[in-house]
Amino acid sequence: MRKKRSDKSPANVSEPKVAMSYRLSPAKISRAQRILGTKTATATIEEALDMVVFRRELIDGVDAAHGIAIEAAFPDPPASGRKRRG
Repeated sequence: MRKKRSDKSPANVSEPKVAMSYRLSPAKISRAQRILGTKTATATIEEALDMVVFRRELIDGVDAAHGIAIEAAFPDPPASGRKRRG
C-alpha cells in the first residue's frame, strides 16, 4: 500500500534534483531540523541553503540602497505639547 501524500508537500518541484553525498554531523542536522520544523534531512538542508541565499540577497539589497534616503511609510505623529507628570 502506498503512503498517502501530505497536503503540505509540494506537488512539483521546478528545479531539477541530483543525488549527492555529504558527510554531515547527525546531531547538527537533527538540531537544525527541530529549529526549522522540517521533516527530513534533505528538507532541512534545502531550507538552510535557501536561508543563506536569501541572506546574501538581503545584504546585497542593503548595500545597493546605501546612501538612498528612506522615508517612513507610516511616520510617527508629532509629539503633543503636554509633558508627562512623573
